[in-house]
Amino acid sequence: MPATSALRRALAVMAVLPLLTLAACGYGSQAKDDDTAKVAAGAKKIDGLDSVRIGYFGNLTHGTALVGNKKGLFQKELGGTEAKYAVFNAGPSEIEALNSGSLDIGFIGPSPAVNGYTKSGGKNLRIIGGSASGGVKLVVDPDKVKSLKDVEGKRIATPQLGNTQDVAFLNWVAEQGWKVDAQSGKGDVTVVRSDNKVTPDAFRAGSVDGAWVPEPTASKLVAEGGKVLLDEATLWPDEEFVITNIIVRQEFLEEHPKAVEAVLRASVETNKWINANPEEAKAAANEQLEADSGKALPAEVLDPAWESIEFTDDPLAATLDAQAEHAVKAGLLEEPDLDGIYDLTLLNEVLKAAGGSAVEDAGLGAK
Repeated sequence: MPATSALRRALAVMAVLPLLTLAACGYGSQAKDDDTAKVAAGAKKIDGLDSVRIGYFGNLTHGTALVGNKKGLFQKELGGTEAKYAVFNAGPSEIEALNSGSLDIGFIGPSPAVNGYTKSGGKNLRIIGGSASGGVKLVVDPDKVKSLKDVEGKRIATPQLGNTQDVAFLNWVAEQGWKVDAQSGKGDVTVVRSDNKVTPDAFRAGSVDGAWVPEPTASKLVAEGGKVLLDEATLWPDEEFVITNIIVRQEFLEEHPKAVEAVLRASVETNKWINANPEEAKAAANEQLEADSGKALPAEVLDPAWESIEFTDDPLAATLDAQAEHAVKAGLLEEPDLDGIYDLTLLNEVLKAAGGSAVEDAGLGAK
């Protein structure tokens, strides 16, 4: 349905406070160029382009981009067109880069994708593929919280007001029959909005009793003595829900479909390699994390975090729609118009050529 004026006002707020995700990804303070990808001498440019600018977060849930960069798979598919990378630490800044034309394609979570699409009236962005599912857990202090019912009355951290994990926790709390004011976080459970970079310190200090957070923050809390009380994947059909999508500027998609198709081929090939070589892929992702941020993850954090993330070409469109509905139910957003947010045409062509099956857009595809 068309966005109302109230919705537009809400979206203006939510553009700053991401609706559904990715305060999860907090390595580095700003975007930066990465020149590790090299163009093969004499290789032919795609669509005459000198480069394709690809954005991602320095986080394990963006493992497709991390591994594809490290292994040179995006550059291989782009031939003589250079794959140029920019690493972001927040969804709004990546959306801003896409909307300004300084970025062409991005790996990003559902919140910035929804916000970027709806804020522009459906004119600027499209989701063109999937990347990752899962990797979100409720981790608690086992001395204070011994069962799910013990969460009542406790202080639980989420990454940011209105982000994916915040909405998911508020929805879960409501399903338990507990009341919480979404804006203030006060109620039968106290929701503490805490940046993932500082949540482990807050947990260690005892100022929060647990956290509903993505990886690798969840595994960092476990390393601090926390216990996984609930894996969010268990709340979803087939234990799958979108955590990372691939999006593109609509103008770039229209003008350079061959370049977009090349990036999607590389993404599909990367996910195939990740799933066939999980240990090597985990190491490659961590090496790229170190290259991007200057710091690799220790094994006690890396291993369980990586294991809980599923890399998939399917954007799991129905779960993005459900996540948006959870935000509506929580009172953080009026019903958004998501019609046309997906264009999976090129992805399905790539999947078919690779012998795979087409994926669905849950009725939210471009007409």
